[in-house]
Amino acid sequence: MGIFFTLMTQPMFNALIGIYNVVPGDFGIAIVILTVLIKLILWPLTGKSLESQKAMQEIQPKLDELKVKFKDDKEGQAKATMALYKEEKVNPFSSCLPLIVQLPILLALFNVLRRGATDPELMASLYGFIQQPEIIHNVFIGLIDLSERSIPLAILAGIAQYVQAKMLESRRPPKDLAKKEGAKDEAMAATMAKSMTYTMPLITVVFGATLPGGVALYWFTSNVISVIQQYLVFHKKPKTS
Repeated sequence: MGIFFTLMTQPMFNALIGIYNVVPGDFGIAIVILTVLIKLILWPLTGKSLESQKAMQEIQPKLDELKVKFKDDKEGQAKATMALYKEEKVNPFSSCLPLIVQLPILLALFNVLRRGATDPELMASLYGFIQQPEIIHNVFIGLIDLSERSIPLAILAGIAQYVQAKMLESRRPPKDLAKKEGAKDEAMAATMAKSMTYTMPLITVVFGATLPGGVALYWFTSNVISVIQQYLVFHKKPKTS
């Protein structure tokens, strides 16, 4: 935890205070700006992950057909699946690495907001070139105290989470394949994804309502940007040769 604090949490806190020093008067604005900057820095990695998910969705009907065709031949199904991935130039694992890279950065920001800007240990970790603010104004846009729990922000974060999850919801197998044994796995996966579409927003609201409002504001801002990026990726027209 000491190494994580030094390499991730401390720089994140210093960046947040640095932004607040530039735009003083509203700590919430600083949170929004930092969240946007982080999401923009991670935009290429997130984009690759989304492109991979989009590609997997597009070839899902072909994967379903292979499961039907090779339902009694697992080895043949595996070979045909790998051949399809190669033919379509799809790497089913390419969406994992970007998420792993992003996780420490997002956890560091979450940790900073959970502890609050007035945390003594965090304040003591300011770099020499970052001026310590005389006072932290925690009231966002004059309405919401980010040092306290905020149910409205938690609900907004949950709504944004729902929209994001809805956009990523797995497609069910085509009706003509869904009734066949080979497509049962996809039907089950789609059902689980649909369940998560409603479960994750609920979890977001519950946790967001128990944590400081700054965390819910970060959660909401991050989800809104994710929704925008997902829309751009999923509606991007394929390149024509």
